[in-house]
Amino acid sequence: MASFEMNDLKKIGLGLTGFGIFFSFLGIIFFFDKGFLAMGNILFISGVALTIGLKSTMQFFMKRQNFKGTISFGVGFFFLVIGWPIIGMVLEAYGFIVLFSGFWPTLAVFLQRIPIVGWLFQQRYIRSLFDRYRGRRVPV
Repeated sequence: MASFEMNDLKKIGLGLTGFGIFFSFLGIIFFFDKGFLAMGNILFISGVALTIGLKSTMQFFMKRQNFKGTISFGVGFFFLVIGWPIIGMVLEAYGFIVLFSGFWPTLAVFLQRIPIVGWLFQQRYIRSLFDRYRGRRVPV
């Protein structure tokens, strides 16, 4: 099993990704300020590229199953830059959900192991939602 080695480039990438999320949050708080939102997007994408590598980033965004999310995210960024931040953020949010939909089950397992929040995600109703998302048949 390969370990995740944390070198300086990956540390910088994680920092840029965090700052990207923070700037996007500030852009939403400040009534969809297009400067903060654009800066958040640039930092987020560059952080992901530094964290997992440029080749892996290109392969991730150019996968056939992720193509719809990539186009949506790119068009949303374009709308953001030309001055329509609400439409841009809606398109980017859709693209983000489509792109990272494969990570939701992993996120669910992670959230179930957090001490306080995990109790909520271990409840029967919430678990059945995640099981339905994974495609398992769950009795109602």
